[in-house]
Amino acid sequence: MAYKTDIEIAREAKKQPIKEIGEKLGIAFENLVPYGHDKAKVNQDFINSVQDRPNGKLILVTAINPTPAGEGKTTTTVGLGDGLNRIGKKAAICIREASLGPNFGMKGGAAGGGMAQIVPMEDMNLHFTGDFHAITAAHNLLAAMIDNHIYWGNELEIDERRVTWRRVLDMNDRALRDVVTSLGGVANGFPRQTGFDITVASEVMAILCLSTSLDDLEKRLGDMIVAYRRDRSPIYCRDIKADGAMTVLLKDAMQPNLVQTLENNPAFVHGGPFANIAHGCNSVIATTTALKLADFVVTEAGFGADLGAEKFMNIKCRKAGLAPDCVVLVATVRAMKMNGGVAKADLGAENVDAVKAGCANLGRHIGNLKSFGVPVVVAINHFVTDTEAEIQAVKDYVKTQGSEAILSRHWELGSEGSAELATRVAKIAESGASQFAPLYPDDMPLFQKIERIAKSIYHADEVLADAKIRAQLREWEEAGYGNLPICMAKTQYSFTTDPNRRGAPTGHSVPVREVRLSAGAGFVVVICGEIMTMPGLPRVPASETIRLNDEGLIEGLF
Repeated sequence: MAYKTDIEIAREAKKQPIKEIGEKLGIAFENLVPYGHDKAKVNQDFINSVQDRPNGKLILVTAINPTPAGEGKTTTTVGLGDGLNRIGKKAAICIREASLGPNFGMKGGAAGGGMAQIVPMEDMNLHFTGDFHAITAAHNLLAAMIDNHIYWGNELEIDERRVTWRRVLDMNDRALRDVVTSLGGVANGFPRQTGFDITVASEVMAILCLSTSLDDLEKRLGDMIVAYRRDRSPIYCRDIKADGAMTVLLKDAMQPNLVQTLENNPAFVHGGPFANIAHGCNSVIATTTALKLADFVVTEAGFGADLGAEKFMNIKCRKAGLAPDCVVLVATVRAMKMNGGVAKADLGAENVDAVKAGCANLGRHIGNLKSFGVPVVVAINHFVTDTEAEIQAVKDYVKTQGSEAILSRHWELGSEGSAELATRVAKIAESGASQFAPLYPDDMPLFQKIERIAKSIYHADEVLADAKIRAQLREWEEAGYGNLPICMAKTQYSFTTDPNRRGAPTGHSVPVREVRLSAGAGFVVVICGEIMTMPGLPRVPASETIRLNDEGLIEGLF
């Protein structure tokens, strides 16, 4: 049977005017800022007006380590949200915005798939409401102002060798990782070595996603450390006097975006830090607003639970005062087989033994999530090639881990296929069983926090960090940053720092290559192994097949 592509399904969606989607959440049209007919921002005045309401139930969707077989975390998030609405619950969805880099690279878009999508899919995966462009502009305005300050006499006595603020671009471009700027003589400034990160790795992105208001945003931007003097004393963004102008550029981007699913249920799509190099969660302002407007909020955290869920719990929930009522861990039979050693080309054939062998990765994630005190349900995201025996093997294994697995067919059937999962998740969330607690206390020393994550979540034997890195962490503690949480930058494909080690490996070490202080966002970034903060394009990027057809419609987005 031939199935339609995601973009074909999205194009045929019977969308409701955004005014009607807002009404489902009690948002009057005057409190929406429309971007066309099918998307809008929710204004700050309305957000302020609902803060005294009680919160709904918060459901986190996460996944096993991603494989080329596909897991469908966003698809499951959307399907579960639709399923909750189908069984009579008032539910909203909160996900991240898509980055242009992976859209045109290898990963593709971030709007779900099949019959569980958020629309308008093309807009969401391209420029959307311009939030990422605003973040890119604000970030690079600060970079320009730093170099300009140095050019006009350097009153702050910035050590040009210690400018830590790089530039950003929302594109995968490995050629920009390490560059020299200001060549060409006196008129162009002082040459120095720097580089570009992808926009979603920007501290400005993290700050937008963790701020609760424009005032909070401006303060956090001002708190960012951008350079150091020769005596190692820090230069802050506010010293450059860029925080006000940056806030102006981000004024509209701070407002959450409201769109809809294929089944016309409300979805907030706002912010988009990657989970492998940033903190991997949508904005606090979108999630907390949704919790005031709906009885259930389904949100996701990027990549596997070792990255996205860990950062959701230890960074986002800690900073925003949130606690998940239930966690849904997404897995597929195909991914279990791949973890069990089956090649991608052979995934269509039944192989129950490989499924059983690959379940170790799933089991480790279940145990890790339970260590936060939160109930865990496994969602088996159904593929048409799955056999009954393979599905049963996953269910049986999950039962041995003290959890339960439910087959969900939302990709094929929409909410009809996710109703069973939604019913079980709602019951757990309403039971009050969650006893959420983060993995480590605020006052634990920074290096011990890194070790706690590496040993408890990655199941590593040790963390390898040279004396220079340990000294840097101690300096930050002495400067008053010791209470910050840790944001690990690590490959998403493995519990280790080696992307090729699948399953649930033990006996490995976590090498720390670099640490970066995000003083405005309020965390310390720990870069491990070969992880890159500016990705490159694959040998055959998706952009080679993205085009406009004869009708002027976009083809090739996925």
